[in-house]
Amino acid sequence: MRAESFFEWLGETLGAIIRFIVEGLGSFFAMLGRAGANFLDGLARSLGMDPTLLSILALIVGLLLLVSALRAFLRGSIVYGVIVLLIGLWVLSLLIG
Repeated sequence: MRAESFFEWLGETLGAIIRFIVEGLGSFFAMLGRAGANFLDGLARSLGMDPTLLSILALIVGLLLLVSALRAFLRGSIVYGVIVLLIGLWVLSLLIG
Protein backbone atom coordinates (compact mmCIF):
# COMPACT_ATOMS: atom_id res chain seq x y z
CA MET A 1 0.00 0.00 0.00
CA ARG A 2 2.77 2.34 0.88
CA ALA A 3 4.66 1.68 -2.41
CA GLU A 4 1.51 2.53 -4.38
CA SER A 5 1.14 5.88 -2.66
CA PHE A 6 4.80 6.76 -3.31
CA PHE A 7 4.53 5.99 -7.01
CA GLU A 8 1.20 7.76 -7.20
CA TRP A 9 2.82 10.84 -5.68
CA LEU A 10 5.78 10.53 -8.04
CA GLY A 11 3.47 10.27 -11.04
CA GLU A 12 1.41 13.27 -9.96
CA THR A 13 4.54 15.33 -9.35
CA LEU A 14 6.04 14.42 -12.72
CA GLY A 15 2.72 15.15 -14.43
CA ALA A 16 2.50 18.54 -12.72
CA ILE A 17 6.03 19.44 -13.82
CA ILE A 18 5.33 18.42 -17.43
CA ARG A 19 2.05 20.35 -17.41
CA PHE A 20 3.81 23.46 -16.04
CA ILE A 21 6.46 23.29 -18.78
CA VAL A 22 3.91 22.76 -21.56
CA GLU A 23 1.65 25.58 -20.37
CA GLY A 24 4.64 27.89 -19.97
CA LEU A 25 5.87 27.19 -23.49
CA GLY A 26 2.35 27.60 -24.86
CA SER A 27 2.02 30.98 -23.16
CA PHE A 28 5.44 32.06 -24.41
CA PHE A 29 4.70 31.20 -28.03
CA ALA A 30 1.24 32.78 -27.81
CA MET A 31 2.89 35.96 -26.54
CA LEU A 32 5.34 35.91 -29.46
CA GLY A 33 2.47 35.41 -31.89
CA ARG A 34 0.53 38.34 -30.45
CA ALA A 35 3.64 40.53 -30.56
CA GLY A 36 4.24 39.66 -34.22
CA ALA A 37 0.62 40.30 -35.14
CA ASN A 38 0.63 43.64 -33.32
CA PHE A 39 3.87 44.62 -35.07
CA LEU A 40 2.47 43.82 -38.51
CA ASP A 41 -0.79 45.63 -37.74
CA GLY A 42 1.10 48.73 -36.60
CA LEU A 43 3.38 48.62 -39.65
CA ALA A 44 0.44 48.25 -42.02
CA ARG A 45 -1.56 50.99 -40.29
CA SER A 46 1.36 53.45 -40.39
CA LEU A 47 1.87 52.79 -44.11
CA GLY A 48 -1.85 52.96 -44.85
CA MET A 49 -2.13 49.46 -46.31
CA ASP A 50 -4.11 46.34 -45.49
CA PRO A 51 -2.39 43.94 -43.06
CA THR A 52 -2.80 40.92 -45.35
CA LEU A 53 -0.15 38.37 -46.22
CA LEU A 54 -0.11 39.45 -49.87
CA SER A 55 0.42 43.10 -48.91
CA ILE A 56 3.26 42.23 -46.54
CA LEU A 57 4.92 40.08 -49.23
CA ALA A 58 4.57 42.90 -51.78
CA LEU A 59 6.15 45.29 -49.26
CA ILE A 60 9.09 42.93 -48.80
CA VAL A 61 9.51 42.57 -52.58
CA GLY A 62 9.42 46.34 -53.03
CA LEU A 63 12.04 46.87 -50.32
CA LEU A 64 14.24 44.16 -51.83
CA LEU A 65 13.99 45.90 -55.20
CA LEU A 66 15.14 49.16 -53.60
CA VAL A 67 18.09 47.38 -51.99
CA SER A 68 18.93 45.79 -55.33
CA ALA A 69 18.85 49.21 -56.98
CA LEU A 70 21.19 50.60 -54.33
CA ARG A 71 23.60 47.73 -54.88
CA ALA A 72 23.46 48.30 -58.64
CA PHE A 73 24.30 51.97 -58.14
CA LEU A 74 27.25 51.04 -55.92
CA ARG A 75 28.49 48.63 -58.61
CA GLY A 76 28.28 51.41 -61.17
CA SER A 77 25.40 49.99 -63.20
CA ILE A 78 23.36 53.15 -63.56
CA VAL A 79 20.80 51.98 -66.15
CA TYR A 80 19.95 48.77 -64.31
CA GLY A 81 19.81 50.68 -61.04
CA VAL A 82 17.35 53.22 -62.42
CA ILE A 83 15.12 50.49 -63.88
CA VAL A 84 15.03 48.47 -60.66
CA LEU A 85 14.55 51.64 -58.61
CA LEU A 86 11.54 52.65 -60.68
CA ILE A 87 10.00 49.18 -60.42
CA GLY A 88 10.57 49.12 -56.66
CA LEU A 89 9.03 52.56 -56.21
CA TRP A 90 6.10 51.53 -58.41
CA VAL A 91 5.43 48.44 -56.27
CA LEU A 92 5.64 50.44 -53.05
CA SER A 93 3.41 53.20 -54.41
CA LEU A 94 0.73 50.63 -55.17
CA LEU A 95 0.75 49.56 -51.52
CA ILE A 96 0.96 52.85 -49.71
CA GLY A 97 -2.22 54.77 -50.03
